[in-house]
Amino acid sequence: MSNHHELISKIFRETKTVAVIGLSPDPNKPSYQVAAFLQSKGFKIIPIYPKEDFILGQKVYRNLEDIEERVDMVDVFRKAEFVPEVLKQIEKRGDVKALWLQLGIINDEAIDRARKLGLNAVQNRCTMIEYEKMENL
Repeated sequence: MSNHHELISKIFRETKTVAVIGLSPDPNKPSYQVAAFLQSKGFKIIPIYPKEDFILGQKVYRNLEDIEERVDMVDVFRKAEFVPEVLKQIEKRGDVKALWLQLGIINDEAIDRARKLGLNAVQNRCTMIEYEKMENL
């Protein structure tokens, strides 16, 4: 992709299902607000969180490996040091097309590795903000 706009547009066009790693049940947390926004735009949200049974009306999973349905994008709300483990889980799945690291999450090595695996990869950007920008073009 020649620029971030094209890459981001491609990710949103190709994404129907988003696994949100670190999706908090707290409506005041950014992960909840972003996931609720994406859900309102028609994306299916699959929460990944260590506790809770349901968040945003969706069954909560403990990790990517437990999800039986297809996942198009993984949206990460965990610290950068957890991203290599997320990538291992993505590799095992084989169906994920995009890795998105939220604002403040930067792991250049993991992003490079994700791209080598053929994933569309974005870091240090908010899916909600970027979707809104795209809508307003």
